[in-house]
Amino acid sequence: MAKRLTWFILLGLVAGIAVGLTIHGAVDDGSKAAADRLTEIAGYFSILTQLFLRLIKMIIAPLVFSTLVVGIAHMGDTSALGRVGLRSVGWFVGASLVSLTLGLVLVHLTQGLMAAIGVAPMRLVPPPGAATGLDQSGFDLAKFVTHVVPASIVDAMAQNEILQIVVFSLFLGLAITAVGEPARPLVRATEALAQVMLRVTNYVMRFAPVAVFAAVTATLAERGVGVIGDLAWFMGSFYLGLAVLWAVLIGAGFLFVGSRIAELVRLIGSPLLLAFTTASSEAAYPRTLEALERFGVPNRIASFVLPLGYSFNLDGSMMYMTFASLFIAHAYGIDLSLGQQITMLLVLMVTSKGIAGVPRASLVVIAATLPLFHIPEAGLLLILAVDHFLDMGRSATNVIGNAVAASVVATWEGPLTPQPPAAALQA
Repeated sequence: MAKRLTWFILLGLVAGIAVGLTIHGAVDDGSKAAADRLTEIAGYFSILTQLFLRLIKMIIAPLVFSTLVVGIAHMGDTSALGRVGLRSVGWFVGASLVSLTLGLVLVHLTQGLMAAIGVAPMRLVPPPGAATGLDQSGFDLAKFVTHVVPASIVDAMAQNEILQIVVFSLFLGLAITAVGEPARPLVRATEALAQVMLRVTNYVMRFAPVAVFAAVTATLAERGVGVIGDLAWFMGSFYLGLAVLWAVLIGAGFLFVGSRIAELVRLIGSPLLLAFTTASSEAAYPRTLEALERFGVPNRIASFVLPLGYSFNLDGSMMYMTFASLFIAHAYGIDLSLGQQITMLLVLMVTSKGIAGVPRASLVVIAATLPLFHIPEAGLLLILAVDHFLDMGRSATNVIGNAVAASVVATWEGPLTPQPPAAALQA
């Protein structure tokens, strides 16, 4: 099923590119009426993508809740939970620093290369006071800290607040472990819920190729290939940076997991492609969880580390924030000292931990950080046009970063035992 799904997703991707470019070429004549028409057409295709993403959101909360509670209950004691938690956070912090530093180094290398070959710096920068349209109220450190704890688990599930669901599941799992035998019926019920949600996941994933086709068609029909060429240097260097980051993450995984890291990359191929084509890490969550269990990561660890990673280990997003911030500063001719750049790194290190659940999260954090260094926030308008294409790469990177993190933490806990695909995912 997984292999067939991957091929169907690839087919949807290729078909989307062909149909999207064909529509754009047939309708676009440079007029505003044509642009409005293309936006309207793209909106029709986007309905299919939005339906798929809503189906994914429909299953995320019960899936995270059930698998995490069962995983904690099966850990057996709080010391094991604390140990896995500390190891996970330690890995997340290290990966965050590596991602941010790579972004810092690579943007300087790109600028140096552009200067060496005579590429002129970007001149079409927006006026410093231009509005970006981004709502920065979504990020506030104090608000984030208090927001971590749910006022109501029902509301947290309704809003798909993964971090709040994780906190409630931690308390519930610990309580089940403390109560012991009287709580066994609740554990069995939660295990049954997990199996049912995995079967629902299997049904939902069958719509993925259609969603991929619609997403790619809508994007290219509305914008064409021109928008990619306008910021080719920025996009090319960022994707080169992502390739380096992938190599670092896989290399780090090799140090702890060994040569089987290649098998992990193969198993998460379908989730990676899904995250890339839909520009949503969330869409890949169920399949990533399945792939990790097939790789040999115990369910109790995978279902604990993966949800945490979705809030604290967004490697692709963090690298993007450093890269984009310095790119904007360079476009306005602003030179930051090494001390200022390191400070920016540390600021982004902290603020990136509060981006889960915020619309256009990376852009919002960048918008909140730029004024601290007297960089015009309007510079975000430079990259808004291609942000969707960049989001595709960073979403896929977030998936591989969390998969490697879960595998390494599992290796620290004991040997990995490969498992066959879950029966619930066979149909």
